[in-house]
Amino acid sequence: MRKYIKGTLYALVFAVPAYFLGNMFPIIGGPVFGILLGILASGFRRPKSFEAGIKFTGKKILQYSIILLGFEMNLFNVLKVGSHSLYVMIFTLLTAFLTAWLIGKYLGLDYDTTILIGAGTAICGGSAIAALAPVIGAKDKDIAFSISTIFLFNVIAVFLFPFLGHTMGMSDTGFGMWAGTAINDTSSVVAAGYSYSTAAGGYATIVKLTRALMIVPACIFFAALTMHKGNKNRNFSIIKIFPWFILWFVTAAVVNTTGILSPQFSHTLAGTGKFCIILAMSAIGLNTNLRLLVKNGFRPIFLGLCCWFAVAVVSLVVQHMVGLV
Repeated sequence: MRKYIKGTLYALVFAVPAYFLGNMFPIIGGPVFGILLGILASGFRRPKSFEAGIKFTGKKILQYSIILLGFEMNLFNVLKVGSHSLYVMIFTLLTAFLTAWLIGKYLGLDYDTTILIGAGTAICGGSAIAALAPVIGAKDKDIAFSISTIFLFNVIAVFLFPFLGHTMGMSDTGFGMWAGTAINDTSSVVAAGYSYSTAAGGYATIVKLTRALMIVPACIFFAALTMHKGNKNRNFSIIKIFPWFILWFVTAAVVNTTGILSPQFSHTLAGTGKFCIILAMSAIGLNTNLRLLVKNGFRPIFLGLCCWFAVAVVSLVVQHMVGLV
């Protein structure tokens, strides 16, 4: 853990003011200020010894923060929200992959980049790309293009979705469902959700974690498809791709539902988790190079935009159809 301390403390320098700014301007929220301050500071040179801690904070501390949020959740509500979101998720998943296939074919993008951007949009951003890449045998170039494209829209979503939600007068439940099904990465879903409201943040988190479980069937499907095409040397491990932190989130919800912990202590744990979200978003901002993202090329970015727009619209349409908005 010693190698992570410097980078984590550096991210903390931006997380603390972001926390107070979020309290002063709750309509924007601490996570948004965190990623914004991190992006502004990313252009300045920093010691290489900070890098490991910044990456650790942006990924692992984010997962720990989600687990802590579980201590404020009721298990029955988690199961209820997760089951309700499946209906919307079916349409958004199909929309993302179908759009990726059609637009990718039109743009002349290669198969691997198209599938990875589709998976990143449909399921859970960079995590889905990282899990699916070895299954289809994607090249490093394709992985880099896909992750950069998805991350660009993650950053935009944190700023854009809460603004659009307030403009459309969405309920906490409606916005939570929209954010949870239409924003790519878990970090951006949580940031946008809690920037909108605490209730929306909790709802969006549950929806997103349910969506993240789709990594497993997606990898199994594409593994079978890859083998069918003759690339039988591809293999994967469900143990490696499974998002285990989701089980710890559910465990925390179980503990809270039993009433073993006092409401004050549960609230403190969840509050710590919310601050850790701001810390993680600050680290993600510090690790963002917008200039490099744009340099990766227009076609992958345009494909990501088309998939993102299609999923966002379909999510809203389906919610209107079933009366969730």
